[in-house]
Amino acid sequence: MKKLDEIMELMADEMADFKTAVLELQKRSEQLAEMSIPISTEALEKNLNVFLQQQEAKNEKSDEILRGIDRKLQHARLIPNYLLILFGIAGILGLGLLGYFGYTSNDKIEQNFEVYRMIMESQNKLHKDYFAAYPEIQEAYCQWLEDEK
Repeated sequence: MKKLDEIMELMADEMADFKTAVLELQKRSEQLAEMSIPISTEALEKNLNVFLQQQEAKNEKSDEILRGIDRKLQHARLIPNYLLILFGIAGILGLGLLGYFGYTSNDKIEQNFEVYRMIMESQNKLHKDYFAAYPEIQEAYCQWLEDEK
């Protein structure tokens, strides 16, 4: 029984220690619940500054891209330079050919007219020579022309 009393005493001591430990734990738990851990503004500002710098870098990059696009659009043309040059060369060549063929055509017409005039003059000369050689045929020919009228 003595042993039982000792065990009971030890048990009572342990229970008392346990109770004090539980009370202490409860007290600490309440303090922890009441205590709010304030977020330090330095850490918040640091994280915010890092984020803002990243955003600003992205914005600068996109702004640079947009400025490049604007520059390209300002200097853009509806018709490329090489097509303008090609059409210019084709126009000059066309005008040159038109002038050349017009000149050669006019020259050819004048040459043909000169040949025709020479032929007519030679035929008239032949007729005059023939009528000069045969005046009676000339009179008959003139009479025939008057009858036809």
